[in-house]
Amino acid sequence: MDAPIIDLQSDHYFMGEALRQAARAYAAAEVPIGAVIVREGRVIARAYNQVELLKDATAHAEMLAITQAEEAVGDWRLNACTLYVTKEPCPMCAGAIVHVRLDRVVFGASDPKAGAAGSILNLLQFPSLNHRCEVTPGVREAECRSLLQSFFAEQRVRSKAASEPKGDVQRDE
Repeated sequence: MDAPIIDLQSDHYFMGEALRQAARAYAAAEVPIGAVIVREGRVIARAYNQVELLKDATAHAEMLAITQAEEAVGDWRLNACTLYVTKEPCPMCAGAIVHVRLDRVVFGASDPKAGAAGSILNLLQFPSLNHRCEVTPGVREAECRSLLQSFFAEQRVRSKAASEPKGDVQRDE
């Protein structure tokens, strides 16, 4: 069987959909990561990080999208599906991705501190696991990285402003 042809323009388009989800996360003061899952050229799930909103450490964009996709497909197995996500999956998400048997993962920005799709480890292609995904890194990387950098720069400014002393200034009389 011939390997499927990877349509880079589709990757660009679907990463744009993930970026729209990331923008929703940004607007909600969540780490701006978005994800979409595609099957047969159609988006079957869309999600963005909701850790703070849901007070749930597992509410990453990938995890929420996987749950939606399972519901859309009617099965926990997501064979013949591709995940587009704006940042390289963490170990938790990578484990779930392998477990549900996604065919392919396309991500934007790599994560040199916690990335589990090739940066610090590669769970998506780990030889002894029961499934391996095809991985396409760096799609619309500059846009994905810029969104994350802007968010964290704003967080640092807010954090600094919150730590500055408040109150009335004493006056010499």
